[in-house]
Amino acid sequence: MRLTARQFRAWPHKSISLLGMSGVGKTRLANRLRRAHWFHYSGDYRIGTRYLDEPILDNIKRQIMHIPLLHDLLRSDSIRIENNITVDNLKPVSTFLGKLGNPELGGLSLPEFKCRQALHHGAELAAMRDVPEFIRRAHDIYGYDHFINDAGGSLCELDDAEVMQVLSDHTLILYIKATDRDEQELIRRAQEDPKPLYYRETFLDEQLGAYMAERALEYVALIDPDDFVRWTFPRLFYSRIPRYERIAREHGYTVTTDELWAVRDEPDFLALVESVLERAA
Repeated sequence: MRLTARQFRAWPHKSISLLGMSGVGKTRLANRLRRAHWFHYSGDYRIGTRYLDEPILDNIKRQIMHIPLLHDLLRSDSIRIENNITVDNLKPVSTFLGKLGNPELGGLSLPEFKCRQALHHGAELAAMRDVPEFIRRAHDIYGYDHFINDAGGSLCELDDAEVMQVLSDHTLILYIKATDRDEQELIRRAQEDPKPLYYRETFLDEQLGAYMAERALEYVALIDPDDFVRWTFPRLFYSRIPRYERIAREHGYTVTTDELWAVRDEPDFLALVESVLERAA
């Protein structure tokens, strides 16, 4: 969606999609706007509660079945397992996605890892297709004036023109670009606490081959899952930047993390968006 600053100011029901790597401040901003009558749509929350709910629970139950006492209770329907995913606690989603490597270190085999990656890809597409319907529900059912789409960090990997057009048609897209300083901080945090990541399959195959050759590993089962995440994260990070920049160039606008950190409340955010639109004009 392309708007002038004046059109944005007059827009009675503002709908904005925030794009960018995990950690750039999307959820922080969305949480602040939620207190100012904005509906916070979390793509990852929708993925976990709607599209991956059963696979996540099946994965948990599979682990429980290895514990004799819980095995019997689960099979006899004496206990019930439920997800407790919230917008602020999405760990079940990342735990399901998992890490590649040695099963003794919690790693997944390559076929299982790719299967879960494919499930996540489909779920993220579906969650973004739901955005127009949730914009309607936010206004008609819940009475919110405005809508903020807190998209996952892997959105630029979807390679789906139809989904991007849906977001562009119904929301103003803001790509949050990390400054050089924040890029290094994001990489440092990711390597200090390696979390499961989504990879495009071609990227994964290419990087996996390079990693195994560099580490002189013959089998995927010999990979240290955390080491693989630490090794791939900077490469993944820099491969995503041109993808996000292309989305912003074709469908939206760019703000920097420095500009975003200065936002304290809704008036600050609205002023920032207007300045970005004026800058683009």
